[in-house]
Amino acid sequence: MRIDLHTHSTASDGTDTPAELVRNAAAQGLDVVALTDHDTVGGYEEATKALPSGLTLVTGAELSCRLNGVSLHMLAYLFDPAEPELARERELVRDDRVPRARAMVAKLRELDVPITWDRVAEIAGDGAVGRPHVATALVELGVVASVSDAFTQDWLADGGRAHVEKHELDPFDAIRLIKGAGGVAVFAHPLAVKRGQCVPESAIGELAAAGLDGIEVDHMDHTEDIRARLRGLAAELGLLTTGSSDYHGSRKTCRLGEYTTDPEIYGEIVRRATGAFPVPGAGG
Repeated sequence: MRIDLHTHSTASDGTDTPAELVRNAAAQGLDVVALTDHDTVGGYEEATKALPSGLTLVTGAELSCRLNGVSLHMLAYLFDPAEPELARERELVRDDRVPRARAMVAKLRELDVPITWDRVAEIAGDGAVGRPHVATALVELGVVASVSDAFTQDWLADGGRAHVEKHELDPFDAIRLIKGAGGVAVFAHPLAVKRGQCVPESAIGELAAAGLDGIEVDHMDHTEDIRARLRGLAAELGLLTTGSSDYHGSRKTCRLGEYTTDPEIYGEIVRRATGAFPVPGAGG
């Protein structure tokens, strides 16, 4: 089985629609794909309707969190999307996205970048607007060469010249909310140092004690040395280890199925979840 547990669609900051994403996942030979858009479940219905036979969909979300001033992301799998407390927190994060993006545009204009809010909104479309949409506009303007190049201290990285903070969950609250909604919590790319500051490894131990289920180990932003460190830490803390592409369509260079999760780990995630079940493809 080939299992990719971290992908994004146009419901957040990917470039594939949810329908295109599941079709592309099947075309890439995946058996299981998780849709984990940022702070939203808006792509579930379309992805489910389009799900090809032979492909299983895992519903999820990537929740925006912050611990001691450091941004981090928590993958939530197979939770009940209608559970009110977690739904309310997702809404608070989403509601903050537009004013935050507008503020980033304003900062960029103060830096003499001829970016416009109308263009950023057009790039985002119906998705939850975020930094990748602003970054795409910077690429179009020739300010940076790639979306990744926009995530530096010069521009949009945490603490960067055009960065604006947003409403984010405390990760301990996120774990509590995910578990309360019957889901499984996995810390996304925990040591992706090329993205900026990461929480110390001691914090991973504290999150594990609070109920964290696993950590994402095999990821394009982790070196081989970091992956080895994370595997050792996971063994020490009794955490599951996952692998995934963090696919964003054409917005990033990663490919669907570039990294995958062991079937036994996937089975344990499904066993622990009580909020939702994987959706088998019916030939949509």
